[in-house]
Amino acid sequence: MQKHYEPTVNDWFRNREEDRIFKVVAVDADSETIEIQYFESDIEEIDFDSWDLLYLEPAAEPEDWSGPFDDLVTDDMGDTDTPMHPNNWSDPLADIE
Repeated sequence: MQKHYEPTVNDWFRNREEDRIFKVVAVDADSETIEIQYFESDIEEIDFDSWDLLYLEPAAEPEDWSGPFDDLVTDDMGDTDTPMHPNNWSDPLADIE
C-alpha cells in the first residue's frame, strides 16, 4: 500500500516512478492545485487528485543548490573577483598617470 504525504511548501519529495526530486513551492486550496519545482528547474502544477496518485517518498534537500540554475557561471555564485595586485609593490603610485 502506498503512503500518502501532505503537500507542504518547502518539503522535498522523490517521485519513485520518474526517479525525480522536487520541492513543493505552493499549495492553493481554493483551486486545489500544487505547484512543484523539479531539481532540474522544471515547474509543474498538479491537482490534488493527481498528487494522491503519485508514488512519493520524502527526500532530503539536495546539497547542490544550483541544480535549477543550470546556466550559472562561477561569477554568479558570489564575489569571485580576484584582487588586483601591482606588479611592483615598491612604488604603488607608478601605475598612476
